[in-house]
Amino acid sequence: MPLHSRQPATSLRVIPREQHAITRRNISQAALRVLYRLRDAGFEAYLVGGAVRDLLLGGHPKDFDVATNATPEEVRGLFRNSRLIGRRFRLAHVVFGSETIEVATFRGSEDDGSGDRHVVEGRLVRDNVYGTIEQDALRRDFRVNALYYDIADFSVRDYVGGMEDLERRVLHLIGDPEQRYREDPVRMLRAVRLAAKLGFTIDPAAAAPFAALGDLLGSAAPARLFDECLKLFLAGHAAASFVELERSGLLRHLFPATADALAHPGRGAGLRALILRGLENTDRRLAEDKSVTPAFLFALLLWAPVQARAEQTIAAGSDSSAAWLRAMQQVIAAQTDHVAIPRRFTIAMEDVWTLQPRFEQRVKKRVHRLLAHPRFRAAFDFLVLRGEVDPAARELAGWWQRAQQLEHAELVELLNATAAGATAAAAPAKEAAPARKRRRRRRKPGGGSSSGGGADAPESS
Repeated sequence: MPLHSRQPATSLRVIPREQHAITRRNISQAALRVLYRLRDAGFEAYLVGGAVRDLLLGGHPKDFDVATNATPEEVRGLFRNSRLIGRRFRLAHVVFGSETIEVATFRGSEDDGSGDRHVVEGRLVRDNVYGTIEQDALRRDFRVNALYYDIADFSVRDYVGGMEDLERRVLHLIGDPEQRYREDPVRMLRAVRLAAKLGFTIDPAAAAPFAALGDLLGSAAPARLFDECLKLFLAGHAAASFVELERSGLLRHLFPATADALAHPGRGAGLRALILRGLENTDRRLAEDKSVTPAFLFALLLWAPVQARAEQTIAAGSDSSAAWLRAMQQVIAAQTDHVAIPRRFTIAMEDVWTLQPRFEQRVKKRVHRLLAHPRFRAAFDFLVLRGEVDPAARELAGWWQRAQQLEHAELVELLNATAAGATAAAAPAKEAAPARKRRRRRRKPGGGSSSGGGADAPESS
């Protein structure tokens, strides 16, 4: 039976080589080898999806996918350097050193009983039904991702209007949006990610179901949502992705505690500024080929909920260290129900958070201990980021920046000056307090005391 109750029509448009911008110089040699070998073996072979889209927009994709009428087993027979993967979608991965070319057989829309398709409550949990290139185009998510580069004549084949969407800079979903999101709720996040990456708008019909169907993201595996978060925030367009997530209402389904904090009338604006500044810094580091870590990203997104819980517990009379520890554990436990953050990252997040209140303790032993902490640099960078939107944190960051640059003797002098300044600031309060009269203590004859406590024991009658 058909996968979709309402199949949109296809209308082939062929864009010849001289009318598009794709050149083989911008396609990886590994992808070209796969395409040519499939063609030479008598199969259809097309570059497809995001690589075609990005090449037409003048980009330089890193990943290349191939679509063919060869079955996964036939692909495996052509390439000794390949392996078959996937239960939901059976694919072939052809490996060339560090590069992997993904080869997929054309997906079909109808299962005559010879294929393997399984749908549970509208969600497509397994789909290994093969068909024609026209059916394959209809099975893709967005029109701009359903463009095929034909290695046989170097033309681009457009079956669903993807070229028009590229020109208009808009994202249309193929088929009925509600049904497509029910098949795979993560498509909603893909719409947001593509809009942020390309600077496109989401077609109103494609965005309309977000409000009603956003809860379906809760049915997606938390580990899969972690991977989607990495694509959203660690691909060079993190700030734009965050803006799109918040605008679409989907942020609440990924980071509910963060969404609640952003809605706070007193803290929301400052938190939004902090998150955007941090994500802009992440984008800049990636553009400069510098390393970034998911731990810092998640520490940034969840900082406000942790800080609010800790401060609330401290205000109720709890010990500061215990309050911070409990707040971190509660926020992380709640968050991992939605997005499965690996333990190696949550440990680093906890260290970054734990050190934030310790920056306020500028006394000798604590300063030296903090400077030697293995997570000091990450925690200090987080403090500097906080200082970009918070004057109090800015003053702290400046002091610790100076402390790192001083020799030992100079640091001791700075600490003495800081302690003297703190004493002077507290002096008026001390002067206002009545002086306590110190009792003189008399020694017993022979130098002993009545209590056996030595010279500090009270006088005995």
